[in-house]
Amino acid sequence: MTNPLLDFADLPLFDRIKPEHVAPAVDILLADAEAALQTVTAADFPADWNAVSKVLDVASERFSRAWGAVGHLNAVADTPELRAAYNEAMPRVTAFWTRLGSDERLYAKYKAIDTATLNPEQRQAHRNAVRNFVLGGAELQGDAKKRFADIQERQAELSQKFSENALDATDAFSYYVALGELEGVPEDVIGAARAAAEAEGKQGYKLTLKMPCYLPVMQFAKSSALRETLYRAYVTRASELGDAAFDNTALINEILALREEEARLLGYRNFGELSVVPKMAESPEQVVKFLRDLAAKAKPYGERDLADLRVFASEQLNIADPQAWDWSYIGEKLKEARYAFSEQEVKQYFPAPKVMAGLFKIVETLFEVSIRRDNAPTWHPSVEFYRIERQTANGVQKVGQFYLDPSARAAKRGGAWMDDVRARWLRPDDGTLQTPVAQLVCNFASGVDGKPPLLTHDDVTTLFHEFGHGLHHMLTQVNERDVSGISGVEWDAVELPSQFMENFCWEWDVLRHMTAHVDTGEPLPRALFDKMTAAKNFQSGLQTLRQIEFSLFDMLLHTEYQAANAQPGGVLALLGMVRAEVAVMPAPPFSRTPNTFSHIFSGGYAAGYYSYKWAEVLSADAYAAFEETVGADGQPNIETGRRYRQAILEAGGSRSAMDSFKAFRGREPQLDALLRHQGMAQAQPD
Repeated sequence: MTNPLLDFADLPLFDRIKPEHVAPAVDILLADAEAALQTVTAADFPADWNAVSKVLDVASERFSRAWGAVGHLNAVADTPELRAAYNEAMPRVTAFWTRLGSDERLYAKYKAIDTATLNPEQRQAHRNAVRNFVLGGAELQGDAKKRFADIQERQAELSQKFSENALDATDAFSYYVALGELEGVPEDVIGAARAAAEAEGKQGYKLTLKMPCYLPVMQFAKSSALRETLYRAYVTRASELGDAAFDNTALINEILALREEEARLLGYRNFGELSVVPKMAESPEQVVKFLRDLAAKAKPYGERDLADLRVFASEQLNIADPQAWDWSYIGEKLKEARYAFSEQEVKQYFPAPKVMAGLFKIVETLFEVSIRRDNAPTWHPSVEFYRIERQTANGVQKVGQFYLDPSARAAKRGGAWMDDVRARWLRPDDGTLQTPVAQLVCNFASGVDGKPPLLTHDDVTTLFHEFGHGLHHMLTQVNERDVSGISGVEWDAVELPSQFMENFCWEWDVLRHMTAHVDTGEPLPRALFDKMTAAKNFQSGLQTLRQIEFSLFDMLLHTEYQAANAQPGGVLALLGMVRAEVAVMPAPPFSRTPNTFSHIFSGGYAAGYYSYKWAEVLSADAYAAFEETVGADGQPNIETGRRYRQAILEAGGSRSAMDSFKAFRGREPQLDALLRHQGMAQAQPD
């Protein structure tokens, strides 16, 4: 057992996995999974759920866990050697999963299973499996089946390359400035820039396109020229306007063409139709109508927001004709003037350790669990590991575990996400209960000058969001792997638990327990919190329209856009049409947003980006149940938390998201709470 990727005794040995381990592990695990597939598809193998699971699911789950560890390291600790090993193995891995999902013998075996012998969890998993066989090409024959497999392999290659280009284009940019050019930029950002330059033996201050650097420069730097330099670099990443080696333009067109072809092979008119089959939404048309209806409600607020910015820029900042790189700066200055506080002031009250303690407190209280530090091999010294426990009649029970990787760094993909290491599963091979393990990844700033990392309130919200995903995965009580936790949950409902948790970041009785000024230790003053609350929906019209713009562009790109017959620049032309319809803030002609739109080109959200807005309706309405039952002391009602945990989190994917929602709320979701939360419930602005 010298290859750490073959050690399934407990947690992944992240500290020992090397690029040279990848190919040998894939060889062995792929052979095991292939052998298992041949065994269960033999004519004399029984069409029995447990029998198939005991052989095939056990082998495929080991393969999935090992490859998941490699993929995770590729995202958070990228090296040329690991990338090469990952890309070398990926075609074989993709080919196996495609083959497994389209094997007509296995499909026939599943269809022959007597569902009357299954428990409710297994029946839901069985329904999903049969549907997924059809979507996986199991009913295709001959050349069509081969072409389908080729498409899957090529799409995997293109998506990986898209992700690599986005990361490399971001990492490749650096801009060195003198202190005088950083007027207005927060001290901790300046300190980090100085340290970054010193680490390279260079003078001055190193600026990058990583969010902890890029965003505060755009918000606070007084130099419009500096903001323009970083903005142009940011919005042209991975395009023909930057380094040609990282240009994603051709990849986008090929990915879209392959998706169209895949959809037609399966009998759908376009990829949008194919995408919604396993989702809550019934059709692309329903999604487009939902988005356009929401845009109509939000647009007057967006127009008012933009008018406010223009007037303030002209009258107070002497910016008569704001450019794209000015809006964040103007917005921050307007917020400071209107509400008498700044994000920089707020950030001093959110040291990362204090925020984590506050997050754990609300989770422990609301969901009746305990969170403790735990030990596990990790991929970086800054990564922390925890366990979640529950007190039962039989003593303390381990519910789940999670890794937390909070800090931005080179060779780590940007953004924030939750991923699973393993799922809860009553294992069919030995009868043991496997507990779930999650990874929570963010890209926050690191601490400077011996101080802990300071989080913006947006960072705090992001942390709560990802933790909501983690709770969905870890608090499940479902024992069938394919529908436990986040598995089997409709994609457009999977954001419900994450967005739900964000609401607590606006509750005084929650927030005050997670603040302590970095220098004085004083908690967040109530007066400052009240200013933050007053500013909560600042520019919410613009922000809503921005999300609708992305969502509508994504769906139209996968329904109306014909990649095979597209003219050069066609994707940008479509984006321009969408912006003309729903956006109010002008975008510069050099912007190449699609070229780093990783959610839809390498992140699983293709024809599904609308899920964020769709699930916001669910999450806002779910949180309204807590608002309706809040105690006199301002604390969330424990009984409501218990019902939410049992109906939503513990049920996982074992039933439809709508059934889970109705089990909690007693009715279908309503739009009212979302509009109210975002300050768009009152009469339309003039």
